[in-house]
Amino acid sequence: MHKPLRIAAIAATCAVAGAALYGTGVATADQSTANSTHEPYNIGLLVKDIDTYYGTTLDSNGVYQASADSQYAKDLARIDAAAMKTIDQAARKAHHRGENPAVVFDIDDTLLLSLDYEKKTNYTYNSASWATYVAQADRPAVFGTPELVAYAESKGVEVFYNSGLKESQRVSAVANLKKVGVDINLDADHMFLKDAANPPAYLSDCATAGTWTCTTVQYKSGTREHIEDDLGYNIVANFGDQYSDLEGGYADKTYKLPNPTYFVS
Repeated sequence: MHKPLRIAAIAATCAVAGAALYGTGVATADQSTANSTHEPYNIGLLVKDIDTYYGTTLDSNGVYQASADSQYAKDLARIDAAAMKTIDQAARKAHHRGENPAVVFDIDDTLLLSLDYEKKTNYTYNSASWATYVAQADRPAVFGTPELVAYAESKGVEVFYNSGLKESQRVSAVANLKKVGVDINLDADHMFLKDAANPPAYLSDCATAGTWTCTTVQYKSGTREHIEDDLGYNIVANFGDQYSDLEGGYADKTYKLPNPTYFVS
């Protein structure tokens, strides 16, 4: 997960309490861009707003957790309920037509919550500290999304993962997902991670062996295109906490999960 714009993200998410940012439908880049024509929202107050939104608490193990009765949890519950209806309806139509429906999930802050890392690094990104954090494989689940994965499978919908985590972090990602109850299609044919050393042929426009120039949108939309065009699935829903997880097409519906702590272009 490369997050070069974490500090800019704080300004970009001034309206953290605005649930309108976290609805369903096609995401656009301008929705996540800060207005620089006036003084930004005070960063100290914004951090307090973020804590209030998540209902942030420090548990007995010294880990920052989101509260199950927070506005964050309520927003997720609304999104999950809408997504379940979409999955159910799309699955019935697809099976009737003899099609192969699929869903695609991002991982970081879509399935695994990174709030503890963000709090303890003061919302700044460092590749070494992030790698250490991921390797611990101990992140809590994002409320409701493990259940959404299971729901999709129960409806005969194929589950895929499309993450900005590195290929070298695969073992840790799989272990962490299993720990939070996500144990569906965690093989390399269903979980796509960034592999700069040996990029797949379908990303040849922006990646060759040892050279990776893909933007997040190119990487993620290119992977969804591969799932649809090469693997023969129809992606009925795509889930992510960043607009860049969702842009670029190749999904019937997109679901933007709330994340006011960083921004990935």
